[in-house]
Amino acid sequence: MPTHAPGRPEAVFRQGLAFLRAKDMPGFIGLFADDAVVEFPFAPPGRPRRLDGRGAVHDYLIDYPDTFDVHRVDVDTVHRTADPEVIVAEFSAQGTVVATGEPYESPYVAVLTVRDGRIAHYRDYWNPLLALAADGGAEA
Repeated sequence: MPTHAPGRPEAVFRQGLAFLRAKDMPGFIGLFADDAVVEFPFAPPGRPRRLDGRGAVHDYLIDYPDTFDVHRVDVDTVHRTADPEVIVAEFSAQGTVVATGEPYESPYVAVLTVRDGRIAHYRDYWNPLLALAADGGAEA
């Protein structure tokens, strides 16, 4: 089956990025399974390290465009794993921190598990300084 076939992990990942670029948060959130788990291992104090269920993902992400205005997302590499439901994606995002008007650019590494065409597990290794900047321009 081709890598970009609908429901395959890479296709779901790339659709998610298209939703983010379009600021379509309901579309992006709709890619998650009802019982999805999202983890942020590098989350700074005061930010969640884990979200359980699509409802929690919704509450966390629905206002994302009010925090970060994403202008561009570049995918560096998508690694397939021995498990056909799991990929590791390396990508970067560029945009503006809405609260400060400052530009940002950040690399990401995400591990996604996609089951039945939905994101079941998403582990996001992102720069915690972005969250601090979004909270009012923390000195980096």
